[in-house]
Amino acid sequence: MTDKFLLMKPKSNRRYFLQKWGQLSLWVPLAGAGLALGCTKNSTPSRKKDKVSATNPCEDLTEVPAVDVEKRKSLGYTSLSPIPDKECRTCQLFIPPKEGAECGGCLLFAGPVAPEAYCTYWAPRV
Repeated sequence: MTDKFLLMKPKSNRRYFLQKWGQLSLWVPLAGAGLALGCTKNSTPSRKKDKVSATNPCEDLTEVPAVDVEKRKSLGYTSLSPIPDKECRTCQLFIPPKEGAECGGCLLFAGPVAPEAYCTYWAPRV
C-alpha cells in the first residue's frame, strides 16, 4: 500500500503544480489590466484640469512651450493682480486682446495673458 501511495504522490504533485500554474496564468493578465486601469485613473485629474483651463482661456497653457511657461513663473505672473493699480492692461509690455478675444499677450513671453493679471516686470504705460 505504501508503494502505491508513493507512486500516486508525484502525479498529484504534478497535477497540483499544473493546476496552480494554470490559475496563475489567468490571474497575471487580469492583474496587468488592473494596473493599466489604475494608471488611467491617475491621468483623470489632468483631464479635469484641462476642462477647468478651457473655461478660462487666459489660463489655458496647453499649446504654450514649456520654456515660456517657466518664464511666466520666473517673472511671478499671476492671473489676478494683488496690486489694483498694476494690472497687465496698464502695463507698457501688454499686447491688447484682438477683437472678440478675452486674452492679450506680453512682449516678455508667449501665451495668453489676462488683462487683470500681473508680473514683477510691470512697467507703467506712457
